[in-house]
Amino acid sequence: MSHPDPYGSTEPRGWDRPAPALPWPDTDLEPGPWRPAPAAPTHPTEPGGYARPGAAPDTYAAPDTYAAPDTYAAPDTYAGPYPNSGRRHDGPGRYDGPPAGDRGRPDGPERRGPWGAPARDDEYPTAQIAPVRDEPTDQIPAVRDEPEPEPPPGRRGRGRRRASAERPPTNTPTTSRAGRNLPAAIGVGVALGAAVVVPLFFFMPAFLAVLATAVGIGIWEMARAVRRSGAHPPLAPLVAGGVITVGLAWFAGPDALCLGLLVTVLGTMIWRLGDGPGNYQRDLTAATLIAVYVPFLAGFAAMLAAAPGDGHLRVLVTLVAVVLSDTGGYAAGVSFGKHPMAPTISPKKSWEGFAGSVTAAAAGSAVLLWVLFDVAPWWGALFGMAISVSAVLGDLAESMIKRDLGVKDMSNLLPGHGGLMDRLDSILFAVPVAYLLLAVFVPVVS
Repeated sequence: MSHPDPYGSTEPRGWDRPAPALPWPDTDLEPGPWRPAPAAPTHPTEPGGYARPGAAPDTYAAPDTYAAPDTYAAPDTYAGPYPNSGRRHDGPGRYDGPPAGDRGRPDGPERRGPWGAPARDDEYPTAQIAPVRDEPTDQIPAVRDEPEPEPPPGRRGRGRRRASAERPPTNTPTTSRAGRNLPAAIGVGVALGAAVVVPLFFFMPAFLAVLATAVGIGIWEMARAVRRSGAHPPLAPLVAGGVITVGLAWFAGPDALCLGLLVTVLGTMIWRLGDGPGNYQRDLTAATLIAVYVPFLAGFAAMLAAAPGDGHLRVLVTLVAVVLSDTGGYAAGVSFGKHPMAPTISPKKSWEGFAGSVTAAAAGSAVLLWVLFDVAPWWGALFGMAISVSAVLGDLAESMIKRDLGVKDMSNLLPGHGGLMDRLDSILFAVPVAYLLLAVFVPVVS
């Protein structure tokens, strides 16, 4: 038996959307036992559901139970707009479509809403969208790469500073293929050559002062560089001993040169005792290396210049041979260098550059020794080859030291060259060889 309409209306309300079930009894309805709503909507034909269309309006089979008319066939079955079609909906993303009899029918059943009422078009906005068809791509014009527009003439490039009257433009120094500022290197080289040649020919004691100054600067650069390895050789005894060593070689010859080296090493050992036993062996080893490498080898240049009568010429031919070796090696290496000579020590040196060094030094020394000392050209060529080989070995030796210490240059004292030791490396290995060969080819006249 159906309950009367609590609102007193005589109009049927069978298709109106009922209010959702409440978890408590409705006080406006007839009191009765309360029970919670079922977990899933029940089938319309089961007891407790809505009456089908055409039944008595606004009647409930039982209070607080609800099932939409012809909407759900089972908990996992979806009836949709086609009542009792029995289409399965087994989970998200799976839908079997309309019944076989309704597929493809232009006059099929009208769409219905979720409550069985006819659906409006605004509830399904995608229903009026035309289906997407595959269009032929051969009619689409090809995409062409358009060139980027050039910046206006007055606009500066990214990362560049705008020059003005107060701020001049920045000029990047020109570097050569060897990685040096070539104009600055040439200017500094000419200045160094003048500082050596002018005292050598006009006032010999000034050359000794220039040599002692170069030794002191070289010792300072070496001591400063080896500190990167943790060694701290004492600078004061090294500089003082280096100057004494060069002076002894100038005035007393080879025996005094060896004595000066011994005095320098012993003085460094005694000086270092004041700093305690920590790292004593490492500091003394670095100090001995510096004493042998800089002042001892430079003492042979002092003995060359101290030769009576032609000492200045002996120094001149040695320096010219070293310069020809460096110049010939640079020119040949830049022009033809393809095979690295020692890639792990000096990657920029090549065998082609080495051949250029030997050839240039041999040719120049053959002519120079023949003109100045009346030595046969083949002996002069041998002298030049020996000087070139020793100069290249000296350059490689210093490159190995710098690579071991992790530095590119010994210092930045000379623009375009680095440190003074970067220019003395070839000369320091060349002067002992020159002293020995000239003592054989051109005996010293007492």
